[in-house]
Amino acid sequence: MLRPRLIPCLLVQNGGLVKTVQFADPKYVGDPINAVRIFNEKEVDELIVLDIDATAQGREPDYNRIRNLAAECRTSWGFSSTPRRATPGESSS
Repeated sequence: MLRPRLIPCLLVQNGGLVKTVQFADPKYVGDPINAVRIFNEKEVDELIVLDIDATAQGREPDYNRIRNLAAECRTSWGFSSTPRRATPGESSS
């Protein structure tokens, strides 16, 4: 039986996590890293991170911030952001 998936969307503006209504009138609500840690504890399926400043300011998203957020993520599938080496006797394919 399929279960509902939980996919929170984190809006980042000026390096902080914000809450908006239709992307207007952003209110600071905290640090994105702390939010990722909380969602890890809640065992969400995925996280969407939107840098809502990037397009308006004509720049690329902050890839270092995204990398740092991804490093905090973990899944129940055994994947991580760092590749794992095969142990002796384990197939590498």
